[in-house]
Amino acid sequence: MTKRHVSLPAEADSAVERFVSEVDGRLSGPEDTCAVVRETLVDLFGDRDAYERWQAGGDVTPAERVRLQGYDPCNATLEAEYYAEKDEARFERSKHLQWLWRQFDATPMADNVEFALRFRQMLANHLFDEAGDGLRLFKGITFSYGHNIEMGDNVVVHDDVHLDDRGYLTVGDRVSVSDDVHVYSHDHDIADQTEVTNFHTTVGDDARITYDAMVRAGVRIGENAVVGAKSTVQADVPAHHVVVGSPAESVKVKPGFEDRADPLDAAGESRRDERRIDHDLPDDLEPFDEFGRDLSTDR
Repeated sequence: MTKRHVSLPAEADSAVERFVSEVDGRLSGPEDTCAVVRETLVDLFGDRDAYERWQAGGDVTPAERVRLQGYDPCNATLEAEYYAEKDEARFERSKHLQWLWRQFDATPMADNVEFALRFRQMLANHLFDEAGDGLRLFKGITFSYGHNIEMGDNVVVHDDVHLDDRGYLTVGDRVSVSDDVHVYSHDHDIADQTEVTNFHTTVGDDARITYDAMVRAGVRIGENAVVGAKSTVQADVPAHHVVVGSPAESVKVKPGFEDRADPLDAAGESRRDERRIDHDLPDDLEPFDEFGRDLSTDR
């Protein structure tokens, strides 16, 4: 193996464990999540003195006020907040946890791997629909909601990955996702891009999605399959196959798995329609098209 075990010095490890356990306990208890997130970020960014001065009515500059207010997720909006079909009740808490996750990633502590992995595992336990053990979640990972993600044990997700769970995303055990990968669970209509369809996207056990690949909504990546760097996966990837290109196509079966894999001519099947997730929009929704385009075809 090419990895070795690394640990923090005992004193640093104890401090990390105490901090992570404290935040975990507060998020598990009856406290308002918004308040827990706000106070945790105030301290992580070293702004306790300025925050208490502001709360006591002391003078702060306009820039300080914006910064101090920004630790509170109730004073921020996220892109998914504008999605009309979202579960409002679930998203309220998910938004607060996402804000803590994203702002933690903006602190110097996000580069302390041992600390950061433990902290994100703890947040995943609260945020994801299901979070396995032994997750290795690196810096800059983003989600739509977070609460529509099911992730198995011993998954590694590297830097700057986007896991879209506007639909639903299932990630199996021991999956590896490389830097800059995008995995989607929603699609836009080709004629009217404001019309969205959600899907269930699945990444099977032991699969690998390598650097800068894109997985389309509703696709299934089969068990032990490999998606090559910069590939665009438009259809299902059979178990134990290696796919590359845009659109991705199977080029071979992983050596040693020939007797378990589907034949090469069976690769590339699309079953997206079976994985469509229907949703209802609120009755009182006021339609909003940010593009303001004329979609009529009689021009």
